[in-house]
Amino acid sequence: MAHKPTPNSGSSASGSLKGWKEIEGFLGLPISAAQRRARAGMSITREGRRVEASVEELNRMGRETSEPVHIATESADLSAELRRGWSYVKKQKQARKQARNQENVA
Repeated sequence: MAHKPTPNSGSSASGSLKGWKEIEGFLGLPISAAQRRARAGMSITREGRRVEASVEELNRMGRETSEPVHIATESADLSAELRRGWSYVKKQKQARKQARNQENVA
């Protein structure tokens, strides 16, 4: 089984994560999800094919996100969380549609 870096290992001790493997290990997300978040505005630095992210910046962005997050437990009502998640997605979709319509009008 492959070792995933943690916030306290590797180059993250210096406050930066180098490469998608370290970033995904820190975020606990697959590489594709980390790359998707980077395209959506997550703070990373690109130098050619190399990427680097600041641990402090990722932590700050994680606290500021409005995206719903839920950790499942034995007693959790997952159907309510699923409804909440779908509601969030629907609102985001409507907001993007309204923004596009306003751009087309202008």
